[in-house]
Amino acid sequence: MKQNILAELLTFWKNWHFRQLIDLRAKMKFYLHWKSTGVFVTARHQDKEIEMTRMAVQFELEDLNMRPDPEPLLTEMIHEAAYRENTVGLHRFCPTENIAKIDREVLHSYLRNYYTPDRMVLAGVGVEHEHLVECARKYLLGTQPAWGCEKAVDVDRSVAQYTGGVVKLERDMSNVSLGPAPFPELTHIMIGLESCSFLEEDFIPFAVLNMMMGGGGSFSAGGPGKGMFTRLYLNVLNRHHWMYNATSYHHSYEDTGLLCVHASADPRQVREMVEILTKEFILMAGTVDVVELERAKTQLMSMLMMNLESRPVIFEDVGRQVLATRSRKLPHELCALIRSVKPEDIRRVASQMLCRKPAVAALGDLSHLPAYEHIQAALSSRDGRLPRTYRLFR
Repeated sequence: MKQNILAELLTFWKNWHFRQLIDLRAKMKFYLHWKSTGVFVTARHQDKEIEMTRMAVQFELEDLNMRPDPEPLLTEMIHEAAYRENTVGLHRFCPTENIAKIDREVLHSYLRNYYTPDRMVLAGVGVEHEHLVECARKYLLGTQPAWGCEKAVDVDRSVAQYTGGVVKLERDMSNVSLGPAPFPELTHIMIGLESCSFLEEDFIPFAVLNMMMGGGGSFSAGGPGKGMFTRLYLNVLNRHHWMYNATSYHHSYEDTGLLCVHASADPRQVREMVEILTKEFILMAGTVDVVELERAKTQLMSMLMMNLESRPVIFEDVGRQVLATRSRKLPHELCALIRSVKPEDIRRVASQMLCRKPAVAALGDLSHLPAYEHIQAALSSRDGRLPRTYRLFR
């Protein structure tokens, strides 16, 4: 918990930690020296800066609960449901009552324990490798950071344990409109199943499956490259006009992964919406059309290559891959892996995923939400239908 809270507070200083863009060799020397001394934790007016950051965090937490788009909150809830009380299932957002507890000493303790050499990567784009190594030796080796050189404690290295489950939050969603135009009251549902980590070979098939599902909002502008021929558009949004959103997400970590679908509709049609989603999950393990598979692979490669046209993205890609896997796959290697995905790979990973208990997150008016056991039964059935319920009195 404490690590997540401190990471939230430190987010407002992350730019100089991770994403300084270096254009000239002289500037690179300056930045490396600047970072190695820990400028922000030795600043003269640090107490005032920490107080301003506390206020910013407080504002963002309040804004999180007021914004019309509930996706960040639903993502937090689906992880809490999928990994009950462990690792990535712990709260990512700082509890309001803990903001005031963060001070200089606590920040130093966090940095001392987590900003250690074995957890760091120095990445550079557009600079000679030898010169980068030379500057690193000169400005990073033997430099004492502002938070001291005491031995770091053993940090938590727990492996994620997928549990499945449900997290529900009843909330009045009728007054979320930010302007004079009324915004319809919606109930938001997210259903997820465990996939795989980014270190496994099945990571690429899951990425293609996620792209094949696609989706988005019912008011998307569409057009070339917007995924209007993905399954969630063709099978869900195009056929059910009352659904406002249907989007697939894939979250992947070092030891686990989660593929989930978020949908929203009028509270009175929640049961029907959930059944539509469970049917789509079942269809993932069914017949995969060659044309839709090729379209998904092409779109995934296109997004990959377009993103890597930007130097800041290349810079971040190098750092993230080396930090996570100790190596970097080049774009042509990733494209080759994407091209090699076959229909049977999609059916195989989808079938394995459907053997797990589902994770369910629900936000809004939940009076018509099916029982968790019924959702689990639907995902275990052949057609994805919810068990029929009969009432003597209505």
